[in-house]
Amino acid sequence: MAYFAKSPWVIHYDASSCNGCDIEVLAALCPGFDAERFGVINTGNPKHADIFLVTGSVNEQNISVVKEIYKQMLEPKVVVACGICACSGGIFHDCYNVIGGVDQAIPVDVYAPGCAVRPEAIIDAVVEAVDILEEKRAAMKNGKEA
Repeated sequence: MAYFAKSPWVIHYDASSCNGCDIEVLAALCPGFDAERFGVINTGNPKHADIFLVTGSVNEQNISVVKEIYKQMLEPKVVVACGICACSGGIFHDCYNVIGGVDQAIPVDVYAPGCAVRPEAIIDAVVEAVDILEEKRAAMKNGKEA
């Protein structure tokens, strides 16, 4: 078991949600659901984060911020789209300023749909993201050795 599985660090960004999913992300990290039992730590620095957790849809105002946070994260990294807005644009999909889900700006590895997404689904998505992170780490290691 590598260090990612023991302590994945997550950075959370609210792209433009109604805050329903943000409240659920906080609930997942608080003692009630206790994502910290899996070693999940919330950080505010992209350079320390392994997992990028995004809520809300991407629009013209925040697409550059989403791309910048993603660019600042070190490899390997995983993106989790939390909530239906982050997955596809949700109820705001047809708004004039909404581009769509997070996958319109950066590559997404795990989707956690729901309106609002449940804390259990967020924890499942983060656990799935850790597995993907381990796969990416192993691929990077094998690529360097070859």
